[in-house]
Amino acid sequence: MKITQGKIRELLTEPGCEHNHKKQGKGKNKACTQVAKPGAAQGGCAFDGASIALVPITDVAHLVHGPIACAGNSWGSRGSLSSGSDLYKMGFTTDLSENDVIFGGEKRLHKAIQEVGNKYSPAAIFVYSTCVTALIGDDLDAVCAAAGKEVGIPVIPVQSPGFVGSKNLGNRLAGEALLEHVVGTAEPEYTTPYDINLIGEYNIAGELWSVLPAFSNTGNTL
Repeated sequence: MKITQGKIRELLTEPGCEHNHKKQGKGKNKACTQVAKPGAAQGGCAFDGASIALVPITDVAHLVHGPIACAGNSWGSRGSLSSGSDLYKMGFTTDLSENDVIFGGEKRLHKAIQEVGNKYSPAAIFVYSTCVTALIGDDLDAVCAAAGKEVGIPVIPVQSPGFVGSKNLGNRLAGEALLEHVVGTAEPEYTTPYDINLIGEYNIAGELWSVLPAFSNTGNTL
């Protein structure tokens, strides 16, 4: 997925937004005007939004392609349930240097994907772009596709450089990555008539986890 102005407008289109839903005709804006600017105090950047949306997926590795501070400043802001006795969350960074900014970071990213895949054997690897790697033009899609064939697991590019917009936009970019690379690629081992898909749960402090036993006790699979 390429981040274009058209794609950003598409993701920000909210015809049912509370700021617009009572307006008609020319007065009805397609995009909500209440979008936070990157760096504004009311929210984080697009990378932060993408990260907090996907980090709760615990059986995959999360590789941030950028300076080490991008990963360090946002890691742990959202909790996750463990998916196994020996696995919680796996976070990594390519820790770009000034040399990488000058000469490009694609080789460093390729090597990092190989190391994470071979050493930790995750179910998949989410690779996040950041401001720096987007500005220097690293081709995240191409590197992920090539490295994924070598390690034999899905390597999913998440195009989320912080400067493209707010944390809210980052949430949507993460969803786009899932729609493009994950949803529909496999089927569950079994299904029941009582399966429930919950979309849009906003994980602040794991509120949903206290409700999960109630679903289980009523015979529902969430």
